Amino acid sequence: MSAKVFNDAKSAIAGVKDGMTFLVGGFGLCGIPENCIEALRDSGVKNLTCVSNNAGVDDFGLGLLLQTRQIKKMMSSYVGENATFEKQYMSGELDLEFCPQGTLAERLRAGGAGIPGFYTPTGVGTKIAEGKEVRTFDGREYVLEKGITGDFAFVKAWKGDKFGNLIFRKTARNFNPMIATAGKITVAEVEELVEIGTLDPDQIHTPGVYVQRIFVGQNHEKRIEHRTVRKGQ
Repeated sequence: MSAKVFNDAKSAIAGVKDGMTFLVGGFGLCGIPENCIEALRDSGVKNLTCVSNNAGVDDFGLGLLLQTRQIKKMMSSYVGENATFEKQYMSGELDLEFCPQGTLAERLRAGGAGIPGFYTPTGVGTKIAEGKEVRTFDGREYVLEKGITGDFAFVKAWKGDKFGNLIFRKTARNFNPMIATAGKITVAEVEELVEIGTLDPDQIHTPGVYVQRIFVGQNHEKRIEHRTVRKGQ
């Protein structure tokens, strides 16, 4: 069990290679595995496919990998906060597969559960359905969507134990539980690592059976994409 524990992000992502597919947790800048992303940037691997709800911002999160042009393709539901992403996509440097947010979450959940595909009404009659099988059930059309898996999955949790059981904090839970199940190798960075048996089993969001590597992340930066404040009275 202790073999799952690594000293830092660099050692925890050992084995990453050019052309791999990476599943990256988080929503906006909330719950993103920033240490894993920085280690991936520093590794120098390229031609990557990254699956994530969004692409971070220009100087943080997956935006760091866009700056260095290590990402070849993004699969996302929202990319509106990243000017670098926009420029690379509009110039043809970056491939993009847009996916409705709920469908993206279900594709990841399906991939982690070993389900190769499912039908959903979301996207029928739009560009999302172009080139995909559409079938009718009980008089309503549904489009076939495929489950998603990756070579590596990066997630961030609030607490974890040495077996890899994870607890996510509030909205930082977001896409992390689905992504944790869908990677061949799942790497979890946590704010606090505790001994096995310390966590309340009823509070565990991701069982350790899904996690192959875990480490305590450093320099957890609580960034806000858009800060909105009121003027003083």
